[in-house]
Amino acid sequence: MSDHINVPPSAEGIAASAQAAQKGKGLPPVHLWNPPFCGDLDMEIKRDGTWFYQGTPIGRQPLVRLFSTILKREGDKYFLVTPVEKVGLRVVDAPFVAIDFDETQRGLTFHTNVGDVVVAGPDHPIRVSYSDAGEPSPYILVRSNLEALIDRKSFYRLADIGHHQDHEGAKWFGVTSQGSFFPLIRSADLET
Repeated sequence: MSDHINVPPSAEGIAASAQAAQKGKGLPPVHLWNPPFCGDLDMEIKRDGTWFYQGTPIGRQPLVRLFSTILKREGDKYFLVTPVEKVGLRVVDAPFVAIDFDETQRGLTFHTNVGDVVVAGPDHPIRVSYSDAGEPSPYILVRSNLEALIDRKSFYRLADIGHHQDHEGAKWFGVTSQGSFFPLIRSADLET
């Protein structure tokens, strides 16, 4: 007879495991971790970047940052991963929000709601998808197939600095960073 009791995953347990796995200043190597799946947490990241646990917003930004460092995407599913456990969570749109950007010598430098800083370019492309109603949703790749939704004010600022350019046989309006052009909208669509 075993004294082991199977305890369901909890945010507190995942946070403790994540803190124990943190080494140095960089991000933990979640791409190297493949622990067993332990179930789903009642955790959700809303479209505005707010993290919820059991229906309540997580108000402690350091805790949100900690969770964001152990986030992993596999296909269309998202997980919090430590060396010893993997739990599922829901993501409404993208797990992060790009809340601002700067024009620097390096390129367009984006800042996310969880403290990531990335420069748009070949390793961090910008893409825009459009809803059936024609509403744009712009994204930037932050890390390991995890994107940030670019917030509305930043998207408008991108439009202010954009330019027209031929891209893949068509004329596009977009932005350039680190020598890469990122189309935002077809130039012909701006004329209608």
